[in-house]
Amino acid sequence: MRVALIPVALLTAVLTASVPAQAQQWNDPRTMALVDRAISRRTAQLADTGLTDFRANAHGYVTFLAQVGDGFPDPPKVVRTDELAVEVYWRAPNQSKQVIVGRRDTLLLPTDIAYHRDHLAIVQNNFPNIIRLGDGDEVRDTPHPLSNYGRNEYDFAVADSLTIRTSDRVFEVLMVKIRPKNDLLPRAVGAIYLDRATGSVVRMTFSFTRVALKDPQLEDVSVILESGLVDGRFWVPRRQEIEIRRSGTWMDFPARGIIRGRWEITGVETNKHTPPAFFSGPEIVSVPPEQLKKYAFKGDILAGLPADVKLAENDDVRRVQEDARSLVRAEALARTRLTTPSARSVSDLLRVNRNEGLAVGGGINRRFGDGFSALGRARFGTADHEFKATVAIAWQRADGAGWLIRAYDEYRDAGDQPEVSGVRNTIAAQEFGSDFTDYYRTRGAAVTADFGLRAGTRWRLTAAREDQRPLAVNATPSTGRYAPALTADALSAWRIDAEGFRAPRDGPFGTTAQGSVSVLASRVRGIAGFGHNQDSWFGRLAVAGSIERPFGADRLVISGFAAVVTGANVPMQSLVFLGGPVTAPGFDFHQLRSTAAMTHRVEWRHLVASIPVSIGRFGRLSMPVSLVPFGQLIWTDSGAGTSGPAGWNGALGVGVITIFDLLRLDVARGLRGGRWTFGVDVTHDLWRIL
Repeated sequence: MRVALIPVALLTAVLTASVPAQAQQWNDPRTMALVDRAISRRTAQLADTGLTDFRANAHGYVTFLAQVGDGFPDPPKVVRTDELAVEVYWRAPNQSKQVIVGRRDTLLLPTDIAYHRDHLAIVQNNFPNIIRLGDGDEVRDTPHPLSNYGRNEYDFAVADSLTIRTSDRVFEVLMVKIRPKNDLLPRAVGAIYLDRATGSVVRMTFSFTRVALKDPQLEDVSVILESGLVDGRFWVPRRQEIEIRRSGTWMDFPARGIIRGRWEITGVETNKHTPPAFFSGPEIVSVPPEQLKKYAFKGDILAGLPADVKLAENDDVRRVQEDARSLVRAEALARTRLTTPSARSVSDLLRVNRNEGLAVGGGINRRFGDGFSALGRARFGTADHEFKATVAIAWQRADGAGWLIRAYDEYRDAGDQPEVSGVRNTIAAQEFGSDFTDYYRTRGAAVTADFGLRAGTRWRLTAAREDQRPLAVNATPSTGRYAPALTADALSAWRIDAEGFRAPRDGPFGTTAQGSVSVLASRVRGIAGFGHNQDSWFGRLAVAGSIERPFGADRLVISGFAAVVTGANVPMQSLVFLGGPVTAPGFDFHQLRSTAAMTHRVEWRHLVASIPVSIGRFGRLSMPVSLVPFGQLIWTDSGAGTSGPAGWNGALGVGVITIFDLLRLDVARGLRGGRWTFGVDVTHDLWRIL
């Protein structure tokens, strides 16, 4: 048997090189003749092609991941992975049977998620005439573009072509874009790759309109189906990717669950004459649990998990969504919601700090459709007796691009990086007077343009006019005393701020890298030493990044941050601040201040133990315990505005990560002018929602 596989890299190149949708000829006679040939191929008895049936082996991973944080900037965490072995049977024209013969799972965080049955097997015959996913709970009532009914419900356009050569044949594959004639109905959006001569489906990549998604929490569903050429004649399933993303709707809380299915189909045997009676009953069945456990999988389940499953986004899936957005109105893909309570983190609801004491807040978000929304948030401090509020109107496309206009009276934290989580700071500030915030007050208005995610990078541009004022210590902790408040400069300012964030992506030598950059230009008036009508300019540049590289069960993590600010008279609150568990362990909070500074950390995360834990209905899992020795190199400029020991410095420490990688304990020592410090906090992945 000869098997020819589609080169995925070439197909991907075709997709990215396609001509714009608006320049394509929709529903022209040549395209519709090809579509009719493909419809006939899918619906006719296929005995005349020589393929009456086949059997194959499918091996796949179904992974549930969780992602948190406003805008979901951090990569998702694997919660559970199931590895499956499935025997696949098909008989012309559309009979299918799949038997799950092996299954094992690894539970990394507590969850009682139960997958729909069709998540545990592959898609046969490129979906039936009516597409369903999640047993109809996720996608339902969507006509297949290559069905007799679908032919009149979609527009079709040939966008590009690809030539595939095997040892004895040449195939021309055409990419046909599909879009619904009415995007307010349940429809698919994307592209189908067809063998020009026969109309056989070689590849399908598509998403769905919003109304096709039956679960209101669904963000999007992406489907990629690829076929391989068997015996030089038959296109049969070879590879499959399905990604389902859900996000919470309670309080606008930024939490997302992702199901990623990755399948490879091998060992295809054609015309085995499987009896028709074999296909009776449910399409997907399983051998008894004791037999499932006996299946001989190879290696460790996590070691075999495809690398792209753990990334923030997969390039192929991203292209599916981008293609969908280019073919239909963004509103046809966007979620529709009305009025909801709004909070982006736990600290929006409740926090304690030395300026406000106990502060209670909340908000309301109203979505009007067509991407427009209005937002209002407020907070009241019981110690300063002050209200802080933000009101905003916004417009956003389905791809994240849009604009925001807001007016605000808020407390802003000096420094580029938080040193502790919000919940940890609230507890420590209330009980021990340990407040790791340096707030100052800002009142103003701003306009922000968000350019969405482009090639893995998100850019925002903000123009603002605001007043900044210092704050006082107004609260008293249960024990101890608070440090003095930040001596921020009182000023009025115009500012333009550009921010870019690079989502985690695969790098060389098995690394994963991410980074961010922020550029600020500001004209200020009113700093001490300036005349009342005299203005001054200053600029600021900050960059941060991290690289991770696994070595078996261990992991090398390198992170860094650097910033420089320049101008005739830089405000105190705009200096570069270091000091604390993140930027300078072994030093007091914001002990190091300068107009230029950088800090770089290298740590080795070594798995030392795995403790079995039973958590009732959530199942039984192993709780990893990792030892994390680390070193940090720190530098601050010795120019004007510097405090603390200037020049080169460093810190050494060791941490322990445990409780399902949710809790971290650190002990560190600053090497010059520092001290011993001890800290306990949740891991950094959760800070954005705390």
